[in-house]
Amino acid sequence: MFWHQNSLCCDFHVGVSLQLLARLEARRCLKDIEPQLFADDGGPDRGEVVEVYGPEGTGKTELLYHLLCRCVLPEAAGGLEVDVVFVDTDYSLDVFRLASVLDSRLSAVLRSCLSRLLVVRCSSSSELLLTLHFLETTLSSRPKAALLLIDSISAFYWSDRSEGGASVAKQEEKLSRCSELLGRLLRDYRITIFATCHPIRRTSSGPPSSSSEADRSHLCRAWQRLVTHRLVCSKQEAEHNPANGDQGSGEQRNRQVFTVHCSSWTGTKGSRVSSFRVTDGGVEFVWTHRPPPGLSVVL
Repeated sequence: MFWHQNSLCCDFHVGVSLQLLARLEARRCLKDIEPQLFADDGGPDRGEVVEVYGPEGTGKTELLYHLLCRCVLPEAAGGLEVDVVFVDTDYSLDVFRLASVLDSRLSAVLRSCLSRLLVVRCSSSSELLLTLHFLETTLSSRPKAALLLIDSISAFYWSDRSEGGASVAKQEEKLSRCSELLGRLLRDYRITIFATCHPIRRTSSGPPSSSSEADRSHLCRAWQRLVTHRLVCSKQEAEHNPANGDQGSGEQRNRQVFTVHCSSWTGTKGSRVSSFRVTDGGVEFVWTHRPPPGLSVVL
């Protein structure tokens, strides 16, 4: 019995030590995750959050596919070779689409890339909260995990509002608790987070008074305090020639151009505007430039 108790005690201390090492081990910095999006050396550092904001159909999820591929691809292929956790609250992750993007970039190492990806699906804010609770165990066992993707952080906004009744505090309670857990993961494991966010749907009372009002964050303060960068997505009208009969085809999709306004307020503060197309091989950047002084995106 004495030996058995000592053995259990030893196993406990080993487990605690491994968890501590996983926290302290330096994870890959992702400031260079995509130079086309962020200003020079202005990408997200360890412990920072990027909100990818925009209406449905503006390329947000495709942008996450692009960033995911950048991370899981080996360094020899221009990737960062880090593990990624993808939390899918919208059930929008298309594994076949992701495999197609990876295959077009480096088919020989497709399985190796997918082995660096862990996908978790949530259908309610309660499930999301539980997922984040247990994510600490995942990060402890996967010290190479450097990126957490959430698509989307605003998926349960309206259901939470409905459950919360007239109390704003109750409406925001679950997302606030999720934000607190994310803050702890950022602090303890120094990961980087990208999370998409849908704009709030307007009522019949009329459109917002300005585009800046439409792009203003509507999520709880606890979430807003975490965000250090913001990517505001929009789309330009696609050129379409009916004579080609290519409506809905890959050719038409390739002509659709999306615009991303990036604002950062940590490190090298500044903003940048990028445009990209979505091709069979994923995101293809068209051009990038810095807006003139004084022009910024509303946070």
